[in-house]
Amino acid sequence: MTDIYSQQKRNRRLTIILIAAFFIILGIMGYSIDSYTYGTLKATGLPVATIVALSLASINGLVAYYYGDSVVLFSLRAQQLQFENPLHKRLHNIVTEMALASGLPMPKIYVIPDPAPNAFATGRDPRHAVVGVTEGLLNNMSREELQAVIAHEMGHIKNQDILLMTVVTVLVGTIVLLSDWAVRAWKFGGVRTRRSSRSKGMHPLIILIIILFALLAPVLSRNIAMAVSRQREYLADASSAEFTRNPAALANALEKITKVASPVSRAHKGTAHLFISDPLHRSLDNKEGLLADALSTHPPIEKRIERLRRMAYSYGGKV
Repeated sequence: MTDIYSQQKRNRRLTIILIAAFFIILGIMGYSIDSYTYGTLKATGLPVATIVALSLASINGLVAYYYGDSVVLFSLRAQQLQFENPLHKRLHNIVTEMALASGLPMPKIYVIPDPAPNAFATGRDPRHAVVGVTEGLLNNMSREELQAVIAHEMGHIKNQDILLMTVVTVLVGTIVLLSDWAVRAWKFGGVRTRRSSRSKGMHPLIILIIILFALLAPVLSRNIAMAVSRQREYLADASSAEFTRNPAALANALEKITKVASPVSRAHKGTAHLFISDPLHRSLDNKEGLLADALSTHPPIEKRIERLRRMAYSYGGKV
């Protein structure tokens, strides 16, 4: 990494590759299930399993697109600002500043009554965006650190990360649905007559590959989803440095967040990827290696801090 802008380009390029991989997995998955289970490999019939699964995913995607932010806010018990509270008023001023710095519309602001310092962003686009922070973040951060955290979330909004993760979530759900469909069909016989007649000439190795792919595709798709989330965290860190011109402030904020052992009480696996740091405090998010890369929603926070320190050094600022 030489500077912020090269990091952004690299992360965007990698994200495009990951999303393309998702579509390839989804296409192969649907075609494999229809080919073996419904006998459409050599037939001209419709890919029933794929069409039904994609239809359900589209419905879920529309609900998530228009009402996903409300669901997130409700699940986290987020509350609107109380301007008689000085900390809430300071938060509003900082969000206004970062909206101007990023060139974005002013997002809605919510506070989660939780002592663990953390923050998140949600919404379908910059005009319908929401930024939320915990009471713990307001109580533990200096003004510069809070500004850096908000800039990180504004980076997620500007880069349309929230919409991206919604799409990824729908794709994962579709793949899991297709896999479950295939396993049930194979386990209980499914349309045995059509399947046996259509797949009679298929090589056993091809059948084995199709079955293994159907079983492993959900795990592979989840790994890709986590990879997208991890790469977007690096990009949002870089965006924060770009908006504030103070990478060290975000590094300091992340260090404070790591020192708090308690998780965000209302957070769950479905919303964990939205936060600046894993709100569940799972140990894998602080480790490196194949297992951590496959299952963690965030890159190691120490690695993020190290990158931010390097950015601060390149700015000639205080590290």
